[in-house]
Amino acid sequence: MVEGYNGLLTATVFLPAVGALVLLLVVKGDRNVRNFAVLIALADLVLSLLVFGFFDRGAGADRFQFVDRITWIPDVGLNAEFLLTVDGLSAPLVALTGLLGMCAVLASWRIGLRVKEYFIWLLVLQTAVMGVFTSMDLLLFFLFWELELIPMFMLISVWGSGRKEYSAMKFLIFTILGSAFMLVAIVAVFLTADIGTFNMVALLDEPTMLTSAGLLIPLSGLFWLFFVGFAIKLPTWPVHTWLPDAHTDAPTAASVMLAGVLLKMGGYGLLRINVGMFPSQTDRFAWALVTLGVISVLYGAVVTIRQTDLKRLIAFSSISHMGLVLVGIGSVGISQGTLTVTGLNGAAMQLFTHGTVTGLLFLAVGLVYDKTHTRYIPDLGGLAGRMPVVAVAMLIAGLASLGLPGLSGFVSELLVFLGAFQAYAWPTVLAVLGIVLAAGYILWMMERTFFGVRRPQFDDLTDASLVEAAPLVLMVVTIIGVGVWPTLLTDVFESGLNPMVDVLNGVINP
Repeated sequence: MVEGYNGLLTATVFLPAVGALVLLLVVKGDRNVRNFAVLIALADLVLSLLVFGFFDRGAGADRFQFVDRITWIPDVGLNAEFLLTVDGLSAPLVALTGLLGMCAVLASWRIGLRVKEYFIWLLVLQTAVMGVFTSMDLLLFFLFWELELIPMFMLISVWGSGRKEYSAMKFLIFTILGSAFMLVAIVAVFLTADIGTFNMVALLDEPTMLTSAGLLIPLSGLFWLFFVGFAIKLPTWPVHTWLPDAHTDAPTAASVMLAGVLLKMGGYGLLRINVGMFPSQTDRFAWALVTLGVISVLYGAVVTIRQTDLKRLIAFSSISHMGLVLVGIGSVGISQGTLTVTGLNGAAMQLFTHGTVTGLLFLAVGLVYDKTHTRYIPDLGGLAGRMPVVAVAMLIAGLASLGLPGLSGFVSELLVFLGAFQAYAWPTVLAVLGIVLAAGYILWMMERTFFGVRRPQFDDLTDASLVEAAPLVLMVVTIIGVGVWPTLLTDVFESGLNPMVDVLNGVINP
């Protein structure tokens, strides 16, 4: 059982919320609000990089590090704790959230409507996501999970475009529905007589705790209750329909956070809770996860090809690429032999790499829309000559998305396919077709948007300014850096996933 109070994670999680409070009570003037929001986002990025950089991935290191643990609700029988900590699975996602939070604030520099309120919600959103990735108490995890709904709903419904109220409400309804399934599972786990704790570290360290308990709901039922909550957020076919609408109508910064880290909350939950706490059920139902993953990959890719709106195109491509996370998790379904960490590592890597790649795509699309006032692909063309920085950023993100070697997307996709092929050869081959289709829709989109015939109405366009180019550069450096030096992440993820693999091997080969 982890003990102690380090303070670093508490600061990393709550600094954006404290910054939001200072914005509300102290800071005056739109320019000062923007500058202060950038300062807070930069400070939180530094803290998140410290968490990642000082995480000890050595063989003899503790699994959970930077522990912040205090008694939370001691007197009402809930036995809940304020427990923040990270392991190899969550430390990179904390760094990802800090990076994307910084990029989202910079991408919002030209926001003119209710500026203070906008940045308050954006910073609160960052705290909520940080809390999800660091909470190791199920009740605290759920509270942060729900906290994320409010700022995202406000960002879409107030600062969005098109059918923004409809899209915001659809996002809210789908996510609350998933949360209801998850809450039932959490309560059922806690009320089981032999458990009586929300402590996820204890549940992970003693995987037989659940199997030996007199559960109110069978293990398979708990597995699927958690799965539904996480699958909606991932999103997985057929509970994906909220995502294209939310992306299409959200402001650029909200799309960056939504695609970059909010979807990753679903994949993180699957790895942390479904795989970590229910190893037998993960092995038993791996075929179902792979099936849903392959359908999501192919469905998302085919529908993406038909899109004429740049943001909807990227949104549907996210459904396809998040399907690979399920395929990687499904690699645990090996009926004989010894499971390796490869497939799960690929699924975790996909969470990080897709976050940076899709974040960069939405940043570039946001700049295209700001300057051309359209996202309709047939009306675009020849933009590369007028917006070379944006075009290069979009091209790098697109090539990473289709898995070009040397860029981060290749690493995660290769690990997923290598791990899953051992267990499910033909479904994995079908999933590879999704990458072939990705090459088609990415290159076709680039040709129609940035190359081809130059439109005379775009002759006066300007390229990204220094502030607008800064988040593009941050993302590009990350994508190329991880592509060239993948062990920077794979070793960290492996240190967090190896304990899960050891438990799974005990299930597969008792």
